[in-house]
Amino acid sequence: MARPTSSGPPPLPPRTRPAPRHGAAAATAAAVLAVAGLLPAGLTAPAPASATPRTAPETAAPDPDLVRAVSRDLGLSRAEARTRLANEAEAAATAGALRTALGDSFAGARVSGRTAERLTVATTDAARAARITRAGATARVVARDLRDLDRVQKALDRAAARSAPQGVPVWYIDIARNDIVVEAHSTSAAHALIKRAGVGRNAVTVRHTTAEPRTFADLRGGDTYYRNGGGRCSIGFSVTRGRQGGFVTAGHCGTPGTTTEGYNQQPQGTFQGSTFPGADHAWVATNSNWTPRPLVNGYGHRDVRVAGATEALVGSSVCRSGSATGRRCGTIQQRNTSVTYPQGTVFGVARTTVCAEAGDSGGSFISGSQAQGTTSGGTGNCTSGGTTFFHPVIPALEAYGLTLVTGGGGGPTGSPDQGTAALPWSRG
Repeated sequence: MARPTSSGPPPLPPRTRPAPRHGAAAATAAAVLAVAGLLPAGLTAPAPASATPRTAPETAAPDPDLVRAVSRDLGLSRAEARTRLANEAEAAATAGALRTALGDSFAGARVSGRTAERLTVATTDAARAARITRAGATARVVARDLRDLDRVQKALDRAAARSAPQGVPVWYIDIARNDIVVEAHSTSAAHALIKRAGVGRNAVTVRHTTAEPRTFADLRGGDTYYRNGGGRCSIGFSVTRGRQGGFVTAGHCGTPGTTTEGYNQQPQGTFQGSTFPGADHAWVATNSNWTPRPLVNGYGHRDVRVAGATEALVGSSVCRSGSATGRRCGTIQQRNTSVTYPQGTVFGVARTTVCAEAGDSGGSFISGSQAQGTTSGGTGNCTSGGTTFFHPVIPALEAYGLTLVTGGGGGPTGSPDQGTAALPWSRG
């Protein structure tokens, strides 16, 4: 991993059903969700907002091993962990529908609260606040929409792509503060990047940091693989391209032509495409002895089945699997983050509170059953704690024309799984 500068499920807790919505408001909310493609057939729209925290929505019970991992690493009871996972899934669907409905005035969404019971959606148009509230979220009116924030972020990214900034390890879009944050070792280092990017100093907030991210470059998702007989990384997610199977992983783990061996040190595959820095993604085509599965290694617990690639919101819980430290969980702090390693800058990653260590690079980040990305780098370790960045999985799939292997029959020891999620996906 790179470091900046790297049994049956228990029942859901009972809930009180809100009164069903009637009339035009209900029809509008349901139509918005349906247009966004986020309501499965036969399901109703999310419950309206309330002054009290939400209880867990009535969805399929989450994997009990995932519940245990989230409970352990986020300091929650098992019931709270189940509630949080259900709330996060509901919030992601609601936020996606609102992003479509709000259009250019959408300024981001995030969850907060111990069990992610609070969904906040920002807009630049005060007249749209009522629509957000009707969907069950808290409305926040802000000055800058996502297009404006993204414009500044991309300007900083372009400047860093020309020449990796010294002393500026991280910059990102801060949804909670409706701002761009540049974390730097010194104010002068931050201002040098801002000047090269051609953006005004008032367009960003500079924060001091001593972090020095680096890649964790020591090689089913989360399993070990070895590179050319030396060094190890971790598998991200199983993929296919036509009839060819393989997996996605971190770009810093290998270059095209690099060969790999599996956890059993038997010949496995060859890197077909790789990008690092700039991005940090790659894909490996495997030989016929390896069958792609829609699974992430549970490391002592039941494997997690990958059902899709819906992007989890800022504030959501997320778990990482890797060959060095197994399964670890935390929360997503920011998306749209840029991070500078000694090898150069990587753009568009997400920063998390999950710990990782050398050898975890390329491993799976998953929220609930939804693939999020592959481990890039970070700071700290799993003894004292740390920060880890992951590169989103969807750009990797798009870059190499891959299909994520999802769901279907079979399992860890069953027949091959047939389900796949086809490109492209909507981010909203």
